[in-house]
Amino acid sequence: MPLTPLREFLRTESAGGIVLLVAAVAAIGWANSPAGDSYDALWQVTIGGLDLLHWVNDGLMTLFFFLVGLEIKRELVVGELNRPRAAALPVIAALGGVLLPILVFSLVVRGGPGASGWGIPIATDVAFAVGVLALLGPRVPDGVRLFLLSVAIVDDIIAITVIAVFYTHDLAPAWLAAAALAVPAVLVLRRLRVALIWPYVLVGVAMWFAVHESGVHATITGVVLALLCPARPVRGRDVLPLLEHRLHPFVAFGIVPLFALANAGVDLTGARLGSSLTLGVVLGLLVGKTLGVAGATAAATATGRLTLPAGVAMSHVWGMAILAGIGFTVSLFIADLSLDAPDLVNQAKIGVLAASLLAGVLGATVLRIAARAGV
Repeated sequence: MPLTPLREFLRTESAGGIVLLVAAVAAIGWANSPAGDSYDALWQVTIGGLDLLHWVNDGLMTLFFFLVGLEIKRELVVGELNRPRAAALPVIAALGGVLLPILVFSLVVRGGPGASGWGIPIATDVAFAVGVLALLGPRVPDGVRLFLLSVAIVDDIIAITVIAVFYTHDLAPAWLAAAALAVPAVLVLRRLRVALIWPYVLVGVAMWFAVHESGVHATITGVVLALLCPARPVRGRDVLPLLEHRLHPFVAFGIVPLFALANAGVDLTGARLGSSLTLGVVLGLLVGKTLGVAGATAAATATGRLTLPAGVAMSHVWGMAILAGIGFTVSLFIADLSLDAPDLVNQAKIGVLAASLLAGVLGATVLRIAARAGV
């Protein structure tokens, strides 16, 4: 029996989460080994005017955000977020899981060094989180996975908006206007019912270059192009699920692990584990996410107008809310965008890694207890 797009997505994310974990551990081990200098040297190799780290973070990650954009559009058109009543609870939970982490982070950092990193604890890494759920097997109701995915999708929308609005520097209006011309170009291709991929790729590459030169982070190109992707068949081809099917394994098993390898290699030698920035990130992801997601869900369902998915109890929501504190990919991404000093970036990344590890272990424990209790 063929997999539905959602089940195929969850299966790929589960396996991709394991590869992602291996890449992150390899990066940390390499960066703190006697060969640690070679780790830094590799990502500083320059190709075509950009170092290898920028090609990964600005170039390849555009495909990651393109896939995220496709997932967002699918959920908005045919998924849980398509029905306002069903979408209301994940949206409320996600908003709680964004606002409270920002508040917790800001209270801990108190305007000190690294205060500009307030966006770091707002993200949820769905690959890692779904991977943890996969390890628990059928003991966790399907409704928990779907609820977590819906919350993470809304998280992604908010995180992308934060990146575009708050972490854009030295805006060049002329280049931004040039990038905007790609939108009508794509719409014209769609109007002409062009089914070939390469014309869209050419427009996408031109748009990426213009956005990169404009000062807006170039990965936003991926999201914009994905949202322009037709949700209905074009000349008999169901384009959106076809693109997801082809890109998802490449992104999950190639690009995201490569991103982890390039960005998770923090130097733990002499690391300031007790810095306010590290603590702010850890508490933002662990405490802020947990109380924000679970608290907003509890408040929204208390009136009886909104209900939890079938088979899901509040004990499951608490476990899922803790797993939402696994920030990793987008949190590391925002750390690099929001902070300039290498020492501060290192402190933030240590916080992300520590919080993600703790959130995975604690969330799995809570869900295991809920499964045993039968609630």
